[in-house]
Amino acid sequence: MSRIADHVGRVLGGRYRLLAPIGTGGSAHVYLAEDSTLRRRVAVKLLHAALADDESFLRRFRAEAQSAAALNHANVMRVFDWGEDEDGPYLVLEHLGGGSLRDVLSGGRTLTLAQAASVGVQAAKALDYAHRRGLVHRDIKPANLIFDDEGRLCIADFGVARALAEATWTEPTGSMVGTARYAAPEQARGGSIDGKADVYALALVLIEAVTGAVPFQSDTALATLMARVDTPVEVPESMGALGPVVAAAGRPDPAERPDAAEFARQLEAAARDLGEPEPLVLIDLTDSPTEALDAGDLTEIRRARLYDHEADAAADPPTGFGAPAPLKAGRKRRRWLVALVVLLAALVLAGGAYAAVQLTTPSHPVPNYQGKPLGEVQRSVDGLDFELAVERRFDEAVPKDVVLSQRPAPGAELKERKSVRVVVSNGPPPRPVPSLATLPEAQAVAALQGAGFVPSVVQAASETVAKGTVIDWTPKGTQPKGATITLTVSSGPPVVTIPELTGKSFEEASKALTDLGFSVLKREDFSDEVPEPGKVVSTRPSGGAAKGSQVTVTVSKGPKTVKVPDLVGLSVEQAKARLSGVGLVLGEVYGPPHKRVFSSDPGSGYELSRGSRVNVYTR
Repeated sequence: MSRIADHVGRVLGGRYRLLAPIGTGGSAHVYLAEDSTLRRRVAVKLLHAALADDESFLRRFRAEAQSAAALNHANVMRVFDWGEDEDGPYLVLEHLGGGSLRDVLSGGRTLTLAQAASVGVQAAKALDYAHRRGLVHRDIKPANLIFDDEGRLCIADFGVARALAEATWTEPTGSMVGTARYAAPEQARGGSIDGKADVYALALVLIEAVTGAVPFQSDTALATLMARVDTPVEVPESMGALGPVVAAAGRPDPAERPDAAEFARQLEAAARDLGEPEPLVLIDLTDSPTEALDAGDLTEIRRARLYDHEADAAADPPTGFGAPAPLKAGRKRRRWLVALVVLLAALVLAGGAYAAVQLTTPSHPVPNYQGKPLGEVQRSVDGLDFELAVERRFDEAVPKDVVLSQRPAPGAELKERKSVRVVVSNGPPPRPVPSLATLPEAQAVAALQGAGFVPSVVQAASETVAKGTVIDWTPKGTQPKGATITLTVSSGPPVVTIPELTGKSFEEASKALTDLGFSVLKREDFSDEVPEPGKVVSTRPSGGAAKGSQVTVTVSKGPKTVKVPDLVGLSVEQAKARLSGVGLVLGEVYGPPHKRVFSSDPGSGYELSRGSRVNVYTR
């Protein structure tokens, strides 16, 4: 493995000059660097050269670097660029000057509950943002929680831990990738990992931030991991109002933990009773020498002075029992002269070789790539033997993966193996999904369309939300323009089946309907179909009705009765017709059938059930 000082002064990708080391770890060196194109300070993470020979790592590194570069959140360290150098792959990162949470804790300080809640909320929101885009960090720890000069927290190393996890190369210590003392139980079991592993690790970090100690800490990484399998995190009483929230995040079963979004909401709710947090006392490392981190850690980013070459040389004395005797002044001067002559000769030879190469390298006019898809540009650049450097930015009008601008300009002559730099659209920037709570369906649809989203409506019954009103919507938060947002709109209370109640007593029917959530109204009527009084004839409505609505139950008063009409003076045929008209039947005729009726049995005005027989008397 090369020494961290060996790379100072190098230029990576023809653009990033390494100015000074910031930190180092088992997997990478980190440098303060200057971006010569944009004239800004950046951090460059140069992964160790051994990784450059691991094809599985390189494939994963490229994919994860692209995914991490697409993250744009206030609490995620920005990845500006990435590439591969002769000494290994590298990432170009946002440079933050406030040190890490590990620096704060190593300086002998712990956080107040309000400060820990603030740190936790910022980290959980960043994790939620990344998880919703399919990225799991896998190595949340204090060294990867970095602050800027104003105390804003950013999570570093998104994507790198997963790439290292799939590499065949092992770290010098042979340790697991990621830090064992913050790993979730499912990592110890070798199970599948999702975003809830990051939530578990963040819970342990918050306990350490407040108490200064990590739960389950043992002498070895294996013992540390096995101690937490199937064992809930024991939260110290000193965690106060944060205790229940952290305990929920520290459950051994991922299914029982909150996701990052819910963890952030719970921390925010707990923080309301803690008051405003004091500003963090960040550790100023400006005058401290560069330090190596724990072998199990990924690289920690630090604020540092420009690199002192003499101090670095002094840090690596010759092997042996003692230092060599000082050289005499004359011998020192002669050696400096010889070294100077050799250096000048090397520079002359290198300059001549460079000039010869430049004179013999073909050049070509640069095509116009503006407005062209990135894939087409890559094929053109490959055909001309140019290199392609890509920078991305959001653009409201230009589709994703289309070139916005280029350098050199179209038509300029460029030698082979030189870089064409293009700025490529990432498409419209993500935008917040508006709050749609309690809105009518039409207003919610209009609000989503106005914000640049595509609404999709599904119906769902609700006993508490009025019909036609939004119950919920998903996804929430920040989403790409044009994303589909599903609205769940109330269809009113659920429809409940009304059972068949005909022939039952009113009391039985009323109880059955009340148990189903209906209100009951009683109504009485005559019924020939249900002749027994007090029995149910029908319900209205029948079949089914909205829960909570009213059902009318009609109860029989017995068969319907009619009065015997006056038949005196009528012929037998006329009497028969009049009786039929009111629902009665002519019975026996007593007397000559061609004579007139002088009496009936029952008599006129007597009430009978429909269909009853009436006898007549004639003379």
